[in-house]
Amino acid sequence: MDLLLHNSLTRHKEVFTPADPARVTLYVCGPTVYDRAHLGNARAAVVFDTLYRVLQEKYPEVVYARNITDVDDKINHAAAERGVAIGVITAETERYYLEDMDALGVLHPVIQPRVTDHIPQIIALVEKLIAAGHAYEAEGHVLFDVPSMPDYGRLSGHSRDELIAGARVDVAPYKRDPADFVLWKPSTPDLPGWDSPWGRGRPGWHIECSAMIEAHLGETIDIHGGGADLIFPHHENEIAQSTCAHHGAPLARYWLHNGMLRVEGEKMSKSLGNFFTVRDLLDRAPGEAIRLLLLSSHYRQPLDWTEKGLQEAVGALDRFYLALRRVADIMVDPQQPEGVLTALSDDLNTPLALSTLHALVTDLNKSENFNEMVWLKSEILGAGQLLGLLQHDPEEWLQRGGSADLTAETIEAMLADRIAARKAKDFAAADRIRDELIAAGIILEDGIDGTSWRRKS
Repeated sequence: MDLLLHNSLTRHKEVFTPADPARVTLYVCGPTVYDRAHLGNARAAVVFDTLYRVLQEKYPEVVYARNITDVDDKINHAAAERGVAIGVITAETERYYLEDMDALGVLHPVIQPRVTDHIPQIIALVEKLIAAGHAYEAEGHVLFDVPSMPDYGRLSGHSRDELIAGARVDVAPYKRDPADFVLWKPSTPDLPGWDSPWGRGRPGWHIECSAMIEAHLGETIDIHGGGADLIFPHHENEIAQSTCAHHGAPLARYWLHNGMLRVEGEKMSKSLGNFFTVRDLLDRAPGEAIRLLLLSSHYRQPLDWTEKGLQEAVGALDRFYLALRRVADIMVDPQQPEGVLTALSDDLNTPLALSTLHALVTDLNKSENFNEMVWLKSEILGAGQLLGLLQHDPEEWLQRGGSADLTAETIEAMLADRIAARKAKDFAAADRIRDELIAAGIILEDGIDGTSWRRKS
């Protein structure tokens, strides 16, 4: 089954054909570690985690790299604002990011390179560009000479003049052309800096990814991904740097970009009070529910995040786990269902994949045939592996949360008292216990094998 991907560079959906089917390379722009990951960061991470899972299903080795940007002016500002060392900010924020991604079921990449570990490679790449006539030094800065690359702007689809007009371009007297961008810049004594042929300084944003890609994945990779907001200037400039440094070799053969995110129909913004970090949301809903909602729209389309949608995602997962609890005693090996894999192979069509998963759960709820239930459970769990869902024990999921006073142990004790009251024919006491549990948001389900329970979503 072919994997079709929409290539931002050609603006067409294409059959994915890796340069080496035995070793597929994928690079995704990761976090700048100065603050907690927000909802937009989470969407990109979940989208490309899903792609990673699909690639792993189809190819024997997938080398997935997602970088950590730990040199940036935003980091410097955050450290100064808090009065702590820059290393404290970066170490703390990287740890928070990985914890949040773990909660969303995001697999760890094979490689997580940090910018600070690649300064020699960055300097060497800048030197290559200068030697090739594509960069120049000016007043302690090194800048990329945009007019030296005739097809600059191909990824974004705009001419150089249009790009300049539509972007915030740093105006500086030392630039030869307004579009030229920084590869290396000087550092004052109070800022991070490294010795270089151009004096003590630090890298520009764009050169960092180009250098890390070359160091770990090679001159040309199979897939480069990120949010649509990175197409220009970041990815456009990555292409310029890498292509010009490597004698015209393309940086990536396929470019994938996820769409932007809105909250309740509006652009996410701190000024509007609708800016959410992943940590904010994890205080309100399980990570799997956040992930499910992020997968509910096609990755290339805008996603409107709503509180109603989040609660619907929780409810959908409750339904999935209730079905799995029904067959908890049936042991199976997960099998990837053809319908889900087909949907994901068509440019990561997660809405169709989720629709197929819903249909499998409906069939399982209806089934009374043991062999059919074995098959359906294996396919549901296989779908969960591809989508990064259903990774919890059903009982743990359905009994999650609750107040400190009403723990799972307390509920089990109350249910034991209810059974004892029934046996003693004290039905009033049994009903009182049932009503107390229902009032506390506990849903009871009496069956031939006893009473099971779950918390109300």
